[in-house]
Amino acid sequence: MIDFRPVAHIIGWLLVSLGALMIVPLAVDITAGSSDWKVFVQSAFVTMVAGGALILTTANSLGAALTLRQSFLLTTLTWTVLPLFGAVPLMLGLGHIGWTDAIFESMSGLTTTGSTILVGLDGLPPGLTLWRSMLQWLGGLGIVIVALIFFPVMKVGGMQHFRSEGFDTMGKVLPRAADISWMLVQIYAGLTVLCALSYLVGGMGAFDAINHALTTVSTGGFSTRDTSFGEFDGQIHWISAAFMWLAGLPFIRYVQMVNGSVTPLFRDIQVRAYFRWTLYAIALVSLYRAFHSEAAIEPIIREATFNVVSLFSGTGYGSADVGSWGDFPILVFIVGGFIGSCTASTGCSLKVFRFLVLFEAIRAQLRQLVSPNRVILLHLDGRRLDDDVVVSVVVMFSAFVLGFGILTIGLSLTGLEMRTAFTAAWTSICNIGPAFGAGVGPTGAMDAFPDSAKWLMTAAMLMGRLEMIAVLVILLPRFWRS
Repeated sequence: MIDFRPVAHIIGWLLVSLGALMIVPLAVDITAGSSDWKVFVQSAFVTMVAGGALILTTANSLGAALTLRQSFLLTTLTWTVLPLFGAVPLMLGLGHIGWTDAIFESMSGLTTTGSTILVGLDGLPPGLTLWRSMLQWLGGLGIVIVALIFFPVMKVGGMQHFRSEGFDTMGKVLPRAADISWMLVQIYAGLTVLCALSYLVGGMGAFDAINHALTTVSTGGFSTRDTSFGEFDGQIHWISAAFMWLAGLPFIRYVQMVNGSVTPLFRDIQVRAYFRWTLYAIALVSLYRAFHSEAAIEPIIREATFNVVSLFSGTGYGSADVGSWGDFPILVFIVGGFIGSCTASTGCSLKVFRFLVLFEAIRAQLRQLVSPNRVILLHLDGRRLDDDVVVSVVVMFSAFVLGFGILTIGLSLTGLEMRTAFTAAWTSICNIGPAFGAGVGPTGAMDAFPDSAKWLMTAAMLMGRLEMIAVLVILLPRFWRS
């Protein structure tokens, strides 16, 4: 029988932390003269009381490290419980939405998906605007970092949590999870501050710069404007594209750079592939638009760069109506969204590394068909690929494709037309943000979707963020047997 108490205890501390963070948008509302500060008082009270109750009732459960099953359970419950409480300010502050919409928005935030049901973002109270951005920042690396900071204090090993998050530590660059988490806090926060300053220099207002920095570095995609980055000029687009791309790199490589070793970043095969593939996609979209548009070259290249990087990294910002560009650019965007960015980044989806492993496995299988008696060992970047790595990648791809197919069918049965169902499944399971087709509002909002479709997408966001297997494993009857 699984002991739930250590898991509940850690979630309790996470809820207390989440409630404490609500003080920030509360202060913003008070400063701006908005009466919505009362919403955050109520929400913080509810969240911290719930977290405190869990802490007090499970205080005698500490001492031993989490088992692997407890770690998987913690991961799934963390990403299930926190969005519920993250939805409380949205529910109380926006009287026109129900729990379905509030939980959808909160899950989209914490999983850094970026899909939204809200219209009229320009007129949203400042506290709620900042709260949406904070949810995404926490979801990028924040929740993993906070959990790992608590683990050493509670004598709970953190490396299992890294594995269950799909978080590749590249051979434990630093000796302990606490060291990794502290370095990541500094790098993540530093990159966010640098991004905000760059937006300010580029001409963006202070409040917009802070919010967009939070959702850029987390590759989240929530914007303060209904038109997203269509509201800002070209210089801002280049700045955003640069930081979105940087956020898609392995953060462990940043740790190594801070420690004085730059070489691993440039030698990393997935970083090189990520750079090449985004460059190829930008070139393809730019060339297509150059032949099918009368726009000048600079806007074509800039818009192609911004939107390709946005979808490859899983951020989901938009700077133009890409749905009007034609079917070929949309196809490139969809493929790029499926690929995603690097492992150990804030991005989601299948990740570049898995595609490299899959391509190597396919290449080896083709060679084996030509020479059946030949013994072929799989290598990637000069290193031997263990069989369990290849098997796990194949299983991940299979689960992902199967889940995507089932989700597309399920969404179509809710009444969405097929193109909308296909792209809604893609955007939620890959944690991308935008969808295309009938039913999607002119600002990209999905408020017109049926509630059943929103719940399916909410579940898909969770499964996509935890890379399918971490959720599916707890559904097995064997998982619950002692």
